[in-house]
Amino acid sequence: MDSAPSRVAKIIAVLRVSSGNFLEMFDFFVFGYYAADIGRTFFPSTSEFASLLSSFMTFGAGFLMRPLGAIILGAYIDKHGRRAGLLLTLCLMAAGILLIALIPGYARWGWLAPFAVVCGRLIQGFSAGVELGGVSIYLAEIATPGRRGFYVSWQSGSQQVAVMVVALLGVAINAYLEPRQVAQWGWRIPFLIGCLIVPLIFVLRRGLAETDAFLAQKHHATATEIFRGVARHWRLVLLGMFMVTMTTVSFYFITAYTPTFGTAVLHLRATDSLVVTLCVGVSNLIWLPVMGALSDRIGRRPLLLVFTILTLVSAYPALSWLVAAPSFARLMTVELWLSFLYGSYNGAMVVALTEIMPPSIRTSSFAFAYSLATATFGGFTPAISTYLIHVTGNRAVPGLWLMFAALCGLSAALLIGRRRVAETPQAA
Repeated sequence: MDSAPSRVAKIIAVLRVSSGNFLEMFDFFVFGYYAADIGRTFFPSTSEFASLLSSFMTFGAGFLMRPLGAIILGAYIDKHGRRAGLLLTLCLMAAGILLIALIPGYARWGWLAPFAVVCGRLIQGFSAGVELGGVSIYLAEIATPGRRGFYVSWQSGSQQVAVMVVALLGVAINAYLEPRQVAQWGWRIPFLIGCLIVPLIFVLRRGLAETDAFLAQKHHATATEIFRGVARHWRLVLLGMFMVTMTTVSFYFITAYTPTFGTAVLHLRATDSLVVTLCVGVSNLIWLPVMGALSDRIGRRPLLLVFTILTLVSAYPALSWLVAAPSFARLMTVELWLSFLYGSYNGAMVVALTEIMPPSIRTSSFAFAYSLATATFGGFTPAISTYLIHVTGNRAVPGLWLMFAALCGLSAALLIGRRRVAETPQAA
């Protein structure tokens, strides 16, 4: 049984390690929420669809760098330690967010402006490639016995805090600025706020202690050994990628894409969409630790199976019901249902992914699997949804994309099987 000082120390460690994860997601959500304004600033076009799609493709471009960041930075963390790697990723994230916040628009810089924005996104994507893995592994390794699922759930929990903070900022900006002002310069305010909180997060992370599990390893693999290890376990990485696909697609749909979906597709008020997004963040923050703790009691696999099946059978019908008569109440209902499915699945999935990866290459393999899913499917969810709606004219068609993601998660859970994913509570 942990003493009170030990519990307090672990709580502080969770806050410290999750703070950088908050910043990463904060920046990603700001870009997604203001995609239309960013598109008009850096990718002007006579077509609103072309401008918006260019912005979302830039949003997705950052995810293409994630696998590279996962394998390179993941190898660095597995070799030099969790603390050192988390400090490095924070510095890279700060550089990317600063670049996007300060670059003038296309009207002043011409083609250099979109080029610089894409570079900023690529830097962010490179650092983000290992951020989630590094945080998840750190939390798994400091968890108390039998509570690993609960601890690791706070990796995703910090993302939900970012969702809520950005949504609140959006509501405040829309309340105090005219739409014209928001489009011209108001969208930069959250980016600048992100820059201002970087020093605080750096101080928090600098105080992190290295995990006992890492210190206990008698041999820390070299970069070459880590690359070979990841290649040797490619089947496991591939299955992990399909597990994560369900998480990333649903997550970016209910968070980053919701404001645009609500305003540009359903023609609801911007404030309504942001309020829904805020409530989604609250809902996610509730379900993630609850289901992470439940997975400690009944095992990971039952939750993975149940919630992929529920998503598979309900995603498209729910969106069809929403677009038949769009309203604030219906958008709220559908998004909270999808939030429940996402939070319940992800609460078990992230910790399961940490458990199936070999200890010597745990960060690299976890981050690589996660990044492949995000780069291949999840990160492009806003762009894919925008394109599918445009070519089909069916506003509910993103539901089919969600169903595809659920099928990926269900297949992975079945293929990994009982030998890999913990069926019963286990010690950390």
